Amino acid sequence: MKLAKFATAAAAVLMMGAAPALADLVFPSLSYRTGPYAPNGIPFADGYADYFTLINERDDGVEGVKINMIECETGYNTEKGVECYESTKGEGALLYQPLSTGITYQLIPKATADGIPIHSMGYGRTSAANGKVFSNVFNYPGTYWDAASIIVKHILDQEGGDLKGKKISLVYHNSAYGKEPIRTLEELAKKHGFSLTLLPVDHPGQEQKSTWLQIRRDRPDYVTMWGWGVMNQVAIKEAANIRFPMDKFIGVWWSASENDVLPAGDAANGYKAITFHAVGSDFPVYDDLKKYVYDAGKGAGAGDQHGTVLYNRGMVAAMWAVEAARNAMKIHDTKDITPAMMRDGMEALDVGEARLAELGLPNFTVPVKVSCESHGGPGLGAIQQWDAGAKKWSLITDYIEADRSVVDPLIMEDSMAFAKENNIPMRCGS
Repeated sequence: MKLAKFATAAAAVLMMGAAPALADLVFPSLSYRTGPYAPNGIPFADGYADYFTLINERDDGVEGVKINMIECETGYNTEKGVECYESTKGEGALLYQPLSTGITYQLIPKATADGIPIHSMGYGRTSAANGKVFSNVFNYPGTYWDAASIIVKHILDQEGGDLKGKKISLVYHNSAYGKEPIRTLEELAKKHGFSLTLLPVDHPGQEQKSTWLQIRRDRPDYVTMWGWGVMNQVAIKEAANIRFPMDKFIGVWWSASENDVLPAGDAANGYKAITFHAVGSDFPVYDDLKKYVYDAGKGAGAGDQHGTVLYNRGMVAAMWAVEAARNAMKIHDTKDITPAMMRDGMEALDVGEARLAELGLPNFTVPVKVSCESHGGPGLGAIQQWDAGAKKWSLITDYIEADRSVVDPLIMEDSMAFAKENNIPMRCGS
C-alpha cells in the first residue's frame, strides 16, 4: 500500500515537472470541392493539404510542432465563408487563406479585430498591400493591380511598345473579384492610349453567348479575363467559336489552369495567362511528396491533380504559411505561437531563392520579402501559354515587374481613403 502511494506521488511529481504539450499549428482551409467553382477549388485545396501533410510526415511538423489543417467547405459562397471563419477561429486558428475575394472583403474587419492574419495570395483587396493601414492582411507575392499592369506590359511588348488606338476588352466575373482590375486598366488605358471595353459575366458564368457576340462585333485587338471556375472553360470555348486568336486572349492567374483549357481541346491552343510560380512537377519536393504523402496513402482528394497549376499554387501558399510560422517561432523564441506572433512572422517573411532551393523548390516562385510598409510582395508575374498538343503549360517570358508608377499611387489612394473612413491610425512609425 505504501509502495503504491509512493509510486502515485512520484508520478505526480513527474507530471508536474513535465513540459506541457505544445498546441498544434491550426491552419483552416476554406475550400470548395462542390459547385461550379469546384474544378478550380479542388486542386488548390489538394496542394494546400498535401504540403502540410508533407511537413508533418517528413519533418514531424514545423520545428517539431504538428500542423492541424481544418477544412471547411464554402462552395465559394461569401456567407458560408464567413460561417467557416466563425466556426473555426476558436480552434486556435493562426492564419486564413480565404481563396475568395468576396470572403476576404468580409473577413478583413473581423480578422483584424480578432487579431488573426489573412493571406489573400494574389487576390482580395489590392490596397491591403499597404501595411501601414492593413495590419493583418497580406497579399504577397502580388496583387490584381500588379497582374493587370503586367498583362498590359506583355501586350505592349507584343505590339512593339505602342498601344495607341488599340482596343482591349476585359471579360470579368461580375463580383468583387472580377471588378478589382478595372481601375488599374482604366489608368493604363489613359497612359498608353488604348480603349477599354468592360464585359461583365454573371455568376457562375455558364451563359456568355452575348458577351462573345459583342467581342466579334467590336473586334478588339486583345481580350483579358478575370474569370474563375466554369466561367473560364466557357469563355475559352466561346472565344474558339468566334475564332478569336488565342494568343491574344490573356487570363489572370486565376484563369490559368488545366481545367480551364482542356474542355476546349485543340481550340485552346495558344491561350495565355499570367502566373507567379512555375508549372509542372519537375522539382525535388515532388520526390518527397511521393515518398511521404502519396505512396503512404495520405494524399488529399483523388490524387489526380499533382503538378497542375492550381495544385502548385495551393502548395506554394502552404509553403509560405509554414515559413511564416517558422519565422514567428524564431522572432518570439517560442514554438507555442499565437495569431499575433504568426502575423509578425508574416510581416518579416523573407524567402529568397536559396531558401526555396533548400525546400526542394528551386526557381519555383518569386523571392518574397515582406515589410511593415509593404504586404504585397514583389509584384512580379510571368506569362504562360497552353500547348494543346502536349497538353501542358510553358512559361514564355521571364518574370515581369508591374508598372509601379501606376499601381503604387492607386494603392495609396484607396488605402488612405479606407483608413480615413474607418479611423485607422498609420503604423510603421509614420
